[in-house]
Amino acid sequence: MSHPCTVKWGKEKVEIDLVPAAGVRGLKAELEEKTGVPVERMKVMPKSKGLWKGVLKDDFDLSTIDYSKIKAPLQLLLMGTAERLAGPRQKTVFLEDLPPEEAAMVAPEPSGLVNLGNTCYLNSVVQCLRTVRPLRRALAAASPRSASPGRPPFVASLRDLYRSLDRTADAVPPTGLVVATKISFPEFARTGPQGQPMQQDAEEFYSGLLAIAAQELGGPEALRAGFGDGGSGPDAAALGGADNFIDAAFAMRMEETLTCDETAVAGAQDGEGAGMDLEGGAEPPVRSHDLCRKLVCNIQGGGDGSAQTNVTHIAEGIALSLNGKVEKRSEVLGRDSVWSRRQRIARLPPILCVQFGRFYWKETPDSQDHAGVKCKVMKPVAFSGTLDVYDFCTEEVQKVLKYHRAKSLSAEEERIDRKLRGVTEEDEKDKDKAKAKAVEEEEEKAGDAMDTGDDEEAEALRAALAMSVEEEQPPVGPGLPDKFEGQYELFAVVTHKGRDADGGHYMSWVKADLPEGGQKKSAEKIADTEEDNDDWFVYDDDEVSPCKTEDVLKLKGGGDWHMSYLNFYRAKK
Repeated sequence: MSHPCTVKWGKEKVEIDLVPAAGVRGLKAELEEKTGVPVERMKVMPKSKGLWKGVLKDDFDLSTIDYSKIKAPLQLLLMGTAERLAGPRQKTVFLEDLPPEEAAMVAPEPSGLVNLGNTCYLNSVVQCLRTVRPLRRALAAASPRSASPGRPPFVASLRDLYRSLDRTADAVPPTGLVVATKISFPEFARTGPQGQPMQQDAEEFYSGLLAIAAQELGGPEALRAGFGDGGSGPDAAALGGADNFIDAAFAMRMEETLTCDETAVAGAQDGEGAGMDLEGGAEPPVRSHDLCRKLVCNIQGGGDGSAQTNVTHIAEGIALSLNGKVEKRSEVLGRDSVWSRRQRIARLPPILCVQFGRFYWKETPDSQDHAGVKCKVMKPVAFSGTLDVYDFCTEEVQKVLKYHRAKSLSAEEERIDRKLRGVTEEDEKDKDKAKAKAVEEEEEKAGDAMDTGDDEEAEALRAALAMSVEEEQPPVGPGLPDKFEGQYELFAVVTHKGRDADGGHYMSWVKADLPEGGQKKSAEKIADTEEDNDDWFVYDDDEVSPCKTEDVLKLKGGGDWHMSYLNFYRAKK
């Protein structure tokens, strides 16, 4: 038999049924269930007369009470602090008990990739590109039948692999993509003396992947899907020569200028410039444009034969690779001559890859086993979480970037000034409304002046209006953030460990992905720097572990530990 009972607990009232046969332990267990107050911290005292005196003891026999003489409901007082919110207990659900797709959503780390025999080169690149949302959208829109006849659907294999990774918390074997890679690139199917798969180069796989994807992700459908544009995709000016999604998203339009050294020197000695025509004795510069899907960081150094450059930072290596000397025929001299080569970026991509030139070929004429070996440069080359490409761009692109930077700096100075003057956001909104109204009035005045035939007044009004309206800048690339300033954010790194270029081990380090449209939380700074110490994941094939930005920035080389080989950047907002 049970008796209705009202328990006062702080400002709350809890309704329970007191069952004498269950004893004190049963009463306290029900109270813990309803309130969250642990039994060991619980003090239960009566408010109704005829129950017990003082604090209820565990050995008290509740069946000795004559409940017929006590007015219902029984009144009790509970004292104690809850360790959890009041409410019914929830059953503990273990990760391994969840369906695969639900487990993938709540797993602390993303899923890894199984190594199918020296496939770490493939696994590392695939994980780095996994968080590139435009690529994922373009892959989802691709048709499996878009592959060339006689070749497996490479892009479809990559798309299906990503879908499998998203649907499970367990490591996934990349069987389909490995098979498609070996058929598409017979070099990747080579085996060693014992029949084991040979180690391949991660950069060669990355370049091959983009080459095939460029063929299979062509047309406006992939561009619309990749860039999330409901129209026909980026306009022709922004594309800058790209006719497929891969070149629009990953490639730069490079402008190369070749200048003949001998005729330029001769022209300068005669007091003329290098831009003279043939009759003036100087060779005109030769300009050409091409699409390039990566930048190279030259880490061996180089120079003009008399001086060497000690490359210690990624920006120095990129600058070195964009300039050099080539041998080319001079029409003025009638023979081959040395020309200076200068490359600059004429169109920027949303995703930028930088390859560290760590591997080179060394001839071995004294060896009877081989003609040469592929060696590795172990030299440390530092990089940071942000890459500024301003100095690598053409003057036309620099002009646009400089304009946006000046506007951003001015806006920041105005924000600081408003803060110092105590101007609120509402005041600023009123000011913007007043400014917009003034611009509208000036436009009306200019229109009235045109109607009345007063061209001089109309021109003056248009000039004043142009001063108050932000000048529209030409696009410097497709899919870039509004008012892009030329800053790129590091989001993934492929590293190589070992001294043998044809061996060793590749791993990938990828920045923790935010939900689409999500806001980045403020992170702690790395000691003595302004660098955010964000969350990253390191993928060692099927093993995935968390790490931080400070761990990634240590991958600069200089020892036998993992060192950066491919750095992936995305346009910074």
